[in-house]
Amino acid sequence: MDISPSNACPIAPVVDIVFSRWTTPILWALNQYGRQRFVELERRIATITPKVLTQRLRQLERDGLVLRTYYPEVPPRVEYEISELGRSLGPLFAALAEWSPNLDTVEQARRSYDVRERSGGRST
Repeated sequence: MDISPSNACPIAPVVDIVFSRWTTPILWALNQYGRQRFVELERRIATITPKVLTQRLRQLERDGLVLRTYYPEVPPRVEYEISELGRSLGPLFAALAEWSPNLDTVEQARRSYDVRERSGGRST
């Protein structure tokens, strides 16, 4: 019997939306710093390209996690902010931030694993 991924792990679709590449830093920035223009987001997430930022913002707007406001002035201005739906992810981000000190332990586990692998000490 084949089990669909969503039945095997009911949070898989949530993970796909929230943790796809660049989504988390964008949502984090909008949640932490409030409404921002494209250039401000681009500066906060220094390693993202303008093309990718545009794509991710459009997808987040489509998903209902980000609101886009266009101001028809000269020059035109666009601002992005996290929606109420996006803000509802706050407790999830808080829990992950609380867990983040464990990253040192993860790194240590990786180093230990790599040492064992190099020495041929892995048993199955």
